[in-house]
Amino acid sequence: MTRFEKLLDGFEPDFDFKPAPPIPEGEFALRVEQLRRAAMVDGHDALLIHADGAVKYSTSNGFLRYVCDWAREGILIIPTDADLEMQLFSFFTESVVMPPAGEPIGVDTIWQISPVDLEYSGRRGNPTRMTAEAVAKALRGLGYADGSFGVIGDTTSKKYWDIVLEELPKAQIHDEKHVIVAMNRLRSVNEQAQIRTAAQLIDIGYQAACHVAKPGVTDYEIYAAFTFAQMARGGASGDGYQIGVNQWGTACGKPYGHTLRAGDLVNLYISSVSYHGYSAQTARMMAVGEITPEQEMTLEMCTEAVRRAEVLIRPGVQFSELHKAAFASYIERGYLDDDTTARMPWNWAAMDDGSPRRIPERYVPDKDYEAEGRQLNHVYPALAGPHNPNLGHSVGTSGSPKFNVTSHNTERADPGMVFVLHAQWLDPLKSGANIGDCYLVTETGYENLSCHTPLETFRIPA
Repeated sequence: MTRFEKLLDGFEPDFDFKPAPPIPEGEFALRVEQLRRAAMVDGHDALLIHADGAVKYSTSNGFLRYVCDWAREGILIIPTDADLEMQLFSFFTESVVMPPAGEPIGVDTIWQISPVDLEYSGRRGNPTRMTAEAVAKALRGLGYADGSFGVIGDTTSKKYWDIVLEELPKAQIHDEKHVIVAMNRLRSVNEQAQIRTAAQLIDIGYQAACHVAKPGVTDYEIYAAFTFAQMARGGASGDGYQIGVNQWGTACGKPYGHTLRAGDLVNLYISSVSYHGYSAQTARMMAVGEITPEQEMTLEMCTEAVRRAEVLIRPGVQFSELHKAAFASYIERGYLDDDTTARMPWNWAAMDDGSPRRIPERYVPDKDYEAEGRQLNHVYPALAGPHNPNLGHSVGTSGSPKFNVTSHNTERADPGMVFVLHAQWLDPLKSGANIGDCYLVTETGYENLSCHTPLETFRIPA
């Protein structure tokens, strides 16, 4: 057995992990019932819900997964009349993913379109047009040639809707995406259990990463340990998060072979670990041996920022209050002048007039990168500040719209809301941190869903 396989020898999570069962089929039925009611109120004959295929066997949004647990691309017809069957049109991309898991719940008929084109299959055809024409034919068969349809999708959906209208020139379509967005605002008890499990998978992955992290280990090995530990227990993917290692704490990306050394800072930005279509998010830092006083201050500031916001979480609190409480930690230390989102510097900002910002050109030594015959000749990020000019955002279903925790978001928290609070600061070639937890608003306050690992920086002896 090589070193790679031995790194996780003896690892066990320090808490009892009990994954949540899938969402009950009855809850999917209630979602369809709610969608049908909204369609009826707005005078629609049917709803059309679309998700396109995306890279790495994913989809462009999570709406079909939310409505019927379908994990592929497709267009779902939900007639407003509950006596009429739901029909799903899918299999129009080259993805080979099929159930289980993801057998569509409540769907009576599934139609396979086929991802044809001359180069791929030696057959003529346009899958987009074939899909939309099949949907139009089904709607015509239901007697809806001149019907009104509510459509739910994203920017990839328009080409399908345009063809449906070509085929049904007397029909009308109306964007009803807001209905499903509103349904995702508050999470049911069953949904909370899915997100809680996803957060616990993150904690397990992070504990595994801490187990293997020591001088001489590479970022590949840390990332692999995290991935193995969470996926072995039910995590759906190993590609929804980032790792960054350098001597400033400002790296965020994918592993490339960096070997841990004294003075390094490790950023594990767990943007998403998914479980049954639901996801959680956290961020953690590690430090190898001694780091600079400025780096210690940045770590302290970001940790304190999250703690200041956390204690305010309760039903009725404005998200702008959480933002303000957190960024007071930055202002007191002189990192920022105020907490206004619109005026805050951030890593990916353009110039003040909206024109592109030029990435600074400078040779940055990196012996591990150079060992591969490459060289780092630009400074990333281009501008000092947080990754984002806000404190966090909602989490839950992958690919769905989200709200942000900003100075201008005066919406009040309600029980069932789930969000991440992550305090970030990256000052190029100086210091950086990215630290955050995942929270559920409860009737009496909050639950920290990522409570099984500490927010504080993990210290690795040099």
